[in-house]
Amino acid sequence: MTNQIHYKQRECSDRKKIDAFLDLARIGVIGLTDDDFPYAVPVNFVWHDGCVYFHGMGSGKKERLLLQNPKVCFTVYEEYGTVTDPVPCHADTSYFSVMLFGTAEKVADFKEAAAALQKVAEKYLPGYYKEKLSSTLMEKYRSSLDNNPVSVYRIRALEITAKENAADEGRLFGKRNAE
Repeated sequence: MTNQIHYKQRECSDRKKIDAFLDLARIGVIGLTDDDFPYAVPVNFVWHDGCVYFHGMGSGKKERLLLQNPKVCFTVYEEYGTVTDPVPCHADTSYFSVMLFGTAEKVADFKEAAAALQKVAEKYLPGYYKEKLSSTLMEKYRSSLDNNPVSVYRIRALEITAKENAADEGRLFGKRNAE
């Protein structure tokens, strides 16, 4: 697998920076293969032990496509602002982005699924729930929409690429006026 970054000046290979970014990022977009068109879905996720974990209601298009073809691309990005330049065509965007390529696997072990969803709860609602999720709860947890068991997926990253365009805040459009 070779998803090389063409714009080498923007490539980031600092794994600590990539991991820290994935730990904090709140939304990722999972790219799936469909017969007619690619299908990209934003999801809440956690980055844990070198894998992305996310969940779904256990039915629907995302579930169907993952079962048909589990090869995915997962993209996370953050825009920091527009970089000004005296030449209009040289204006740019300051950002950090990560793309993971891998295979999404449905987590069959209820203990692992509970641990993953516990990390999701801690990330998005820190300190809100007093009780930890249990494997027994995961066994019984059903979608309120159609009563299917809720799915937890793990994406093992076969390849990770990252790009960044860092810029001084003084060059970002509107930042000087905001102070």
